[in-house]
Amino acid sequence: MKKTALVCLVSMILASPLAADHTLVRFDGGIGVIPVSNVTVTNGVTTVSRNIVRGVNPPGQIWVIDRLKADVDTDGHVTARGRGLLLGGGNNIGLNANQSVIATLSCDATAGSPLFTTTTPVPLAPNGDFDIDDMLTPTPPADCASPVLLIRNGTGAAWFAAGILKLN
Repeated sequence: MKKTALVCLVSMILASPLAADHTLVRFDGGIGVIPVSNVTVTNGVTTVSRNIVRGVNPPGQIWVIDRLKADVDTDGHVTARGRGLLLGGGNNIGLNANQSVIATLSCDATAGSPLFTTTTPVPLAPNGDFDIDDMLTPTPPADCASPVLLIRNGTGAAWFAAGILKLN
């Protein structure tokens, strides 16, 4: 009888999760920035629309990213691992432009909605690799209805890459 109870107890422990999942959102894959989203010509007048995402401007040059994985927890802890974030054009193509990066989460597409940003810039390796392990400020809401993750330059002035939302 004791042996059966012990086996049942061990089975329950192994079958149940040891820690609750506190993940708010996950991203798997990345999209590099193309600074221009649209060009129109009307009556000889050329209009260029910048690729502004959630109120964040693009840089002046194309950036590419090979891989991006990121998890954001409900307490605002973010881990992001990027590979190959490099300039995709211009005279410094294939270089990191001596940039550092931060992560920003947006939960609402409405203009003027808050952005949740890491505070410590992480330098890009010469090959464009980076690892972010930081907290978002302020803490994001418990429900992030329309999540977008942006990898931005260290000053936060421009976005270089965006995460691809992982559903389940």
